[in-house]
Amino acid sequence: MSLNIKPIGDRVVVEAAQAEEKTASGIIIPDTAKEKPQRGTVVAVGEGKKDEPLTVKVGDQVLYGKYAGTEIPYEGKEYLIMRESDIYAVL
Repeated sequence: MSLNIKPIGDRVVVEAAQAEEKTASGIIIPDTAKEKPQRGTVVAVGEGKKDEPLTVKVGDQVLYGKYAGTEIPYEGKEYLIMRESDIYAVL
């Protein structure tokens, strides 16, 4: 995926996964009750800090905090831009 956003420093751009449409038992979740996803795919990475290179790379599936990052709309899609330290794990 080619994205024309280049994050600065230790920031990464993440495309959030879609919110769950129904539960494991098959109950459909209404839009008002859906939780914000905490999983996504890294689509762009910065260069890191001088002595701390980034450990995530483009295409990694990651878990991040519920309120991590800043939402930015770009070309009809919603992305999150956050520091690498806001990422909890790479799946």
